[in-house]
Amino acid sequence: MDNVVIIGAGIGGLTLALELHAVGIPCRVYEGVAEIAPVGVGINVLPHASRALTRLGLEAELSSVAVLTEESAFYNRFGQLIYRQPAGLAAGYEVPQYSIHRGDLQGVLLAAVLDRLGADSVVTGWRCTGATQDDESAVAHFIDPDGDALPPQRGRAVVGCDGIHSAIRKMLHPDEGAPRYSGVNMWRGVTVAEPFLTGASMVRAGWLTTGKLVVYPIRNNVDTQGRQLVNWVAEIETPQHHRRDWNRTGRLEDFIAAFDDWHFDWLDVPALMRSSEVVLEYPMVDQDPLDRWSFGRLTVLGDAAHPMVPRGSNGAGQSILDARILAQQLLDSPPHSTAEALTAYEHERLPVTAQIVTTNRTNPPDAILREVYERTGDQPFADINDVISHEEMRRIIGGYETLAGYAR
Repeated sequence: MDNVVIIGAGIGGLTLALELHAVGIPCRVYEGVAEIAPVGVGINVLPHASRALTRLGLEAELSSVAVLTEESAFYNRFGQLIYRQPAGLAAGYEVPQYSIHRGDLQGVLLAAVLDRLGADSVVTGWRCTGATQDDESAVAHFIDPDGDALPPQRGRAVVGCDGIHSAIRKMLHPDEGAPRYSGVNMWRGVTVAEPFLTGASMVRAGWLTTGKLVVYPIRNNVDTQGRQLVNWVAEIETPQHHRRDWNRTGRLEDFIAAFDDWHFDWLDVPALMRSSEVVLEYPMVDQDPLDRWSFGRLTVLGDAAHPMVPRGSNGAGQSILDARILAQQLLDSPPHSTAEALTAYEHERLPVTAQIVTTNRTNPPDAILREVYERTGDQPFADINDVISHEEMRRIIGGYETLAGYAR
């Protein structure tokens, strides 16, 4: 038996299906929801991950629905430029950096899986409740939307790509504690708006104590006026938060006051937020890194393995990298050595992602904003070079790029 049972049709699960297909390993994806819909808001796919997607032949499809990011820029809450650097192709990478709606990325991956693996390669309405195994195979167990049992599915391995509420992770680590709250809540939205700055800029501004903004376009030419779909994220330190849920509806009045005077010559921030098509609320939480992912023929991948606070634009990218390494390890091992392949995958990916999880808590690229906030006392500056040197800012960003695996 050489097929792999994949739990979850998110970015990690679908990428894993494509990677396994590319190396000739059969698989099938089982998704709990009855219909896969384009949920979520914007994400960034950095060059290390877009390189893997390019190898899978998806560059044209992604470029047609995403914005090819040209620069990363940092500002204070007064609209003063702190630091900027080119990104993606503009920075000399051979592949783009994509700013894209999560639903568009998932849609490209899903279409490719259905086209290459067949219409029956993704099964929806099958919610995984756990898995068992013996010396020869692993078995995933499912229920339908009414809670009735569905036929167990057997394969050489079961891979939990089932996200932050992973049934497989919970089964493997039943005594794991609650998510770790960072003390920061975030609200997210998308707005149809005029292009700002380069029209392909990813901007981080302000700081968490008084309000931090992340904003970037994720679709081009959404109407006859040449406007874009712009993704924005508001982050504020707060002791209160709800249970993590990517689709929880948020309220504008809970955070807009922090941004009411953010009227820059390149962007009217409160107007952008008030014109949003949707507002979602999410606490910035993660989990302490696990000591292991793989137990025999069972393992986890992506958010099920290493949920991290969304700083550094790295969550989806690390899922994509997981998929490539896991497929390669399975290719290099015969079915009877599947457990060894899963352990080798874990040994390669767990230490890297664990370090990213902990670094995202303290020193992601956004740390530039913290340094400026603290050194200026949250006041405008006359010259940024009197506050922090270009070399120090480059070290902060360069260190993170090296850690995440996409430094030039």
